[in-house]
Amino acid sequence: MKRLENKVAVIYGDGTVGGAMSKAFAREGAKVFLTGRTKAKLDALIADILPGGGTIETALLDALDEQAVERHMSEVIKKTGKIDISFNAIGIPQKGIQGIALTELSLESYFLPIATYAKSHFVTAKAAARRMVKQGHGVMLMHTPNASRISPPFVGGMVPAWAAIEALFRSLSVECGQYGVRSVCLLTTGIPETSLIDEVWGIHGKAHGISFEQFHSVMEGMTHRQRLTRLEELTNAAIFVASEEGSAITGTILNLTAGMIVD
Repeated sequence: MKRLENKVAVIYGDGTVGGAMSKAFAREGAKVFLTGRTKAKLDALIADILPGGGTIETALLDALDEQAVERHMSEVIKKTGKIDISFNAIGIPQKGIQGIALTELSLESYFLPIATYAKSHFVTAKAAARRMVKQGHGVMLMHTPNASRISPPFVGGMVPAWAAIEALFRSLSVECGQYGVRSVCLLTTGIPETSLIDEVWGIHGKAHGISFEQFHSVMEGMTHRQRLTRLEELTNAAIFVASEEGSAITGTILNLTAGMIVD
């Protein structure tokens, strides 16, 4: 039996992580409802998943729009009767946000990621949690990178944005755990397969006065195994946490940083 057989998963974000998670969940038997802002990306994922026997429906959606998120979640419940997994994988361009010293960063650029990530994760988690509490089960997942814990230079408002998400999910576990609802953060290094890594590594290489390749080597050297988290390792961990095998995991951060962060 597949590990997510008969589970319903709602995923926000049609980028590399959201797409990979959709494929992984569908492969393990989940009925996936993927939302995003780019029709071409959503259509490409449908074309990739359906021929393999997976089940996916997509919708154009702004995950910052609370009314739109609520309407979409109500539609999912109407079609399936439940929501088992919620995963928020939204992202924003990092040019003008990272790579700038805090003393030179504008208030708008500093606050943009805090407002965007904190608002979106609250909106989507709230929509899921309300239904999960009523039905008596479910798990909310999200992903943060190592910067949330080690606060490297030139990351601007991303550090408090990611830290706020982790704090939100701890609080959700405290309030919703008694109703059978779990919340878990998946913590990784930068993931080389993601398209955003080229942009971010280039920004930080320039800020530190080194090349993209040199910065990448520095990041790898900070891990115990001298290698960054792979996308497959993130999706495998998400499948485990979302399955019955991970039913005891909640209110915590699952550390996938390969030793970059030691708990």
